[in-house]
Amino acid sequence: MVIRIMIAVILLAILFAIALYIDYILGRKSHLKSVRRATPSSSESNMTIFADGPSLFTELFAELKQAKSHIHVLFYIVKDDGIGQDFLTILKEKASEGVEVRLLLDWAGSLPIILNKKLKKDLKSHGIELAFANSPTFPFLFYNVQARNHRKISVIDGKFGYIGGFNVGGEYINLDPKLSPWRDYHLKLSGEGAIDLQKVFLSDWKKAAKIDLLHDVSYFPHAEKGMIKHRIIPTDAAFLEEHYSQLIKDASQTIDIGTPYFIPGKKLLNNLLSAIGRGVKVTILIPYTSDHILVKEASYPYLRKLIQAGAEVYEYKYGFYHAKTMIVDNVAVIGTANFDKRSFFLNYEINCYIYDESFHAQLNEIYKKDVSKATLISLQDITGFRPIRKGKELAARSLSLFL
Repeated sequence: MVIRIMIAVILLAILFAIALYIDYILGRKSHLKSVRRATPSSSESNMTIFADGPSLFTELFAELKQAKSHIHVLFYIVKDDGIGQDFLTILKEKASEGVEVRLLLDWAGSLPIILNKKLKKDLKSHGIELAFANSPTFPFLFYNVQARNHRKISVIDGKFGYIGGFNVGGEYINLDPKLSPWRDYHLKLSGEGAIDLQKVFLSDWKKAAKIDLLHDVSYFPHAEKGMIKHRIIPTDAAFLEEHYSQLIKDASQTIDIGTPYFIPGKKLLNNLLSAIGRGVKVTILIPYTSDHILVKEASYPYLRKLIQAGAEVYEYKYGFYHAKTMIVDNVAVIGTANFDKRSFFLNYEINCYIYDESFHAQLNEIYKKDVSKATLISLQDITGFRPIRKGKELAARSLSLFL
């Protein structure tokens, strides 16, 4: 009897796994039929980079308080904690003053707020327009639950824009002992880049709230050109791998990667190995402390091959490293995308590609400073037979797309 029950449970588990796989494959095919490649032209903006939460949120909150016309904010995560309440209080105050406030949150990332009916009612009672991105929908429920809007965009009066790796929560301002100090990269743009971010926000707002404001000229004031040439490129679970692949193929001197999760997949791994083979110096910076299960184990098969080929891989030990960046020769990338399969094939991401020598030097200095607080990993550190680690790696390999 027990054996029969066990067999039945195993069969049900297999059937469930097959159903999820079919759901994902069909959902992915359906999505790719509708997605369009973004081909934005170059813009010119003034740009400031922030590498710590306290300085970023001091600046962002000050700008929010000065808003006169509208505030458009998209975050993957907004927590209902101290800084989250401070953030929402500012939005409520500005909405009460007559400023248009639109807050777009990812359904999965900000689930606690979604479930908090009292908080949602309070936000709406103050005049805040609230919408949730990527809410689960049929027929491909599993695929749609996995597809996340991972973007972080703030636009104030169409004049200032923010993009980068920070969400809103206590850990991002160093209040989580395990993950402090939190290291991340975030940009403030004024000029044409703010308009670029506005377009992406309003496109996402149209999809989530079913309201089209893209043709309302009041949200697109005249923007003066800034000093730094760049392109803002959103990716909707497609084409990001191609962008990175081309950058790596074009590299002739250096490739510096900073990411909390390094799960590149076969194509980008081979691109990096080819770059090393033609003499390009490859440096990868990842956190020593992990904030998600199995992500480190998922990275090991890739890191072993890269270290063996000559890449330098560092583990950041002075807190938690969450920055998303890639510096390839004289092109710098900062945005919301991790160097992993989830960002390449599931998430809605947005990156800023920067073509400016002075900014490149500034970012390179920040990156090198972070590397100086990290430890170089040797091949021996991540090889050898360790049963527990091996078991985790096997599990991570099968789940790597969803980590």
